[in-house]
Amino acid sequence: MAMSHLTPVDGDPLVTIGTAHNGPDGSGNGGYSAGLLAERLTTPGGPAVEVTLRTPPPLETPLTLATDGTTLTMSGRQLVAEARTVDLTDEAVPGEPVDPATAQNAEQRYPGHSGHPFPRCYSCGPERGPGDGLRLFPGTVSPGHGSDNIGNTVACTWTPGPELDDGTGRVDLRRTWAALDCPGGWSSDIQGRPIVLGRMTAQITASPRIAHTHVVTGHLHAVEGRKVLTGSALHDADGRLLARARATWIALQR
Repeated sequence: MAMSHLTPVDGDPLVTIGTAHNGPDGSGNGGYSAGLLAERLTTPGGPAVEVTLRTPPPLETPLTLATDGTTLTMSGRQLVAEARTVDLTDEAVPGEPVDPATAQNAEQRYPGHSGHPFPRCYSCGPERGPGDGLRLFPGTVSPGHGSDNIGNTVACTWTPGPELDDGTGRVDLRRTWAALDCPGGWSSDIQGRPIVLGRMTAQITASPRIAHTHVVTGHLHAVEGRKVLTGSALHDADGRLLARARATWIALQR
């Protein structure tokens, strides 16, 4: 994209990712960072948004939001991310709903409890305390097959606390994106092969409700070299779909 063709967005053109919303140490949580862009382009019940992360989102750094009329960008000293609305109408939901009891049981098999490449991650880090992180601990519900474990499905429960209330009794869009992020990644072998988010496309039908139990699932679709393709979904306790996402992850170079 030609940066010279971009103009700052109307209103506040600056955003900052705080240290509390990290993924890997020193950079922003992928889902949260992508959600910062997505919330400028959509609302719950609105169109899906595709966000491509071009470089690890920096923390505590003012980032400029700009647009060419079609694509929204987030930049600091270099381009950090690009976002655009897309259509997910014909895409199937990744995996079937999982009931809360099954998801809670799966949490006991969360690999991150015994070894986590990013233990302070805002979304799934076990070193984050209640109210400090989302503490999503997805474990296997339906094992995959083959050496890449294609088809593996993981699940966990999520009961958003009052610190996530956007003022309406619900969770805002950026934190909902953060909740959809890591469970998809954990359908892959993150312990043995750490990955970071490269692209995420999500659609929020309805925002999660504070103090209500939800279930987040992740599903491994494919592994293509260093790329890992996953899907994730958020349902309420009755199995109603609230949000869904697909993601492309990039394995870190060893």
